[in-house]
Amino acid sequence: MQLDIHKDIIEQSKRGHARAQYELYNLYAKAMLNTCYRMMNNRETAEDMLQESFSEAFRKLDTFRYESTFGAWLKRIVVNKCINEIKRKKADLQFFEDMSPFGKTPSEDEKTVEMDVKSIKQAMHQLPNGSRMIFSLYLLEGYDHREIAQILDVSESNSKSQYMRAKRKIKKILEGGKI
Repeated sequence: MQLDIHKDIIEQSKRGHARAQYELYNLYAKAMLNTCYRMMNNRETAEDMLQESFSEAFRKLDTFRYESTFGAWLKRIVVNKCINEIKRKKADLQFFEDMSPFGKTPSEDEKTVEMDVKSIKQAMHQLPNGSRMIFSLYLLEGYDHREIAQILDVSESNSKSQYMRAKRKIKKILEGGKI
């Protein structure tokens, strides 16, 4: 894996070159805005989180050591910034209350659902905040349940069960059922 992609631009940005920082912003802003939007579920707040994340990233750029890709380093800042904002607002992270076992019926396994990204994102808006966040962090942002548990201060088993419930609800929504 090449960890020094855009190294010249990053090094110029570390030295405070505004044009390089602008170029770095343009390279990553769209992807990071999508992450912010999935986390915050609100375009204006997502845009604010994006700007704050880039400001923080540029302030801390001297700590970037190419031990990961710049995109992964920046995404961690973005996700942490969003989570801190949610905690600051003391957002009510609602989770599914149905704690029934995950038993599946044979017909459920046999059904096929056309799941495109746009439909899944629309269905995500119908999930409770906490479950939507766990679903997004796990499936879309690539965090594992241990990391999610630490980030959200919940148990790992809670993260797993909320993810499974969210996945089932999204599948039900996509099949045309009600939540």
